[in-house]
Amino acid sequence: MTAHDLRSQLASLTTEAFRPELADIDRLSTLDIARLMNAEDAGVPAAVAGQLPRISAAIDAVAARMTRGGRLIYAGAGTAGRLGVLDASECPPTFNTDPAQVVGLIAGGPEAMVTSVEGAEDSGELARADLDALKLTAEDSVVGVSASGRTPYAVGAVEHARAQGALTIGLACNEHSALAAAAEHGIEIVVGPELITGSTRLKAGTAQKLVLNMLSTITMIRLGKTYGNLMVDVRASNAKLRARSRRIVALATGAGDPEIERALTESGGEVKTAILVLLADVDGPAAARLLEDSGGHLRAALARATG
Repeated sequence: MTAHDLRSQLASLTTEAFRPELADIDRLSTLDIARLMNAEDAGVPAAVAGQLPRISAAIDAVAARMTRGGRLIYAGAGTAGRLGVLDASECPPTFNTDPAQVVGLIAGGPEAMVTSVEGAEDSGELARADLDALKLTAEDSVVGVSASGRTPYAVGAVEHARAQGALTIGLACNEHSALAAAAEHGIEIVVGPELITGSTRLKAGTAQKLVLNMLSTITMIRLGKTYGNLMVDVRASNAKLRARSRRIVALATGAGDPEIERALTESGGEVKTAILVLLADVDGPAAARLLEDSGGHLRAALARATG
């Protein structure tokens, strides 16, 4: 693609549109600019709401494959790639997932998290190589993320994953995008032109973060990683999380501190197991077996124990 072709393509994108009414924004007071940004951001959730049926269908498809051992893999460049890496990196401490279960790929590799890697986003071949390095399977789910919906790295990742039989999702912020068209599940969150022309880390980035939050969080709910709205699979890797673990057990069971400490000791610090110890009145090993037989779903394990 020539520079002229690329310029013409970008000019047609909603996310790249110029807003003449904001041409004097730099002359406004800081408070007025902040008010403008806040008003712009307020419209993002409504744009996401319009795509909820598509988002929900994608989540159900991802959860079905992850139940069978598949992985959730994000692929993007720049801001989109960073958001995918961020979402993936927060799953192990929040839901006690294996670090290999939810993966974020960014064009240019880890270096691109903090600096621009020249030309990386323009390479569909690089995306294919990154997925091949993960030994992609048909049980995996690949989410291409791109504000423009045309980024070769994201589109290339989805095309390659689909050819391998993996589930594919294309998340873009422009209508009729190549990314959504390439994916089995196309999600287009159209938030309109940015406050700063073409700065898609703003509204588009916020929209992508909201959708990625839904993809990972609701998938984990479907996989039994929560009990109600409690993070019962939280990994207690620091003092704050250890305190949160005790609070979660207390909220789920109503037990006092001595009982909670006993249950956590019996369960090796596993919150979900400790809750089952208390609610089902079983010992730690029995609780662990019940959970294993119930696929890790606490409600199902409780039903087995009390039914």
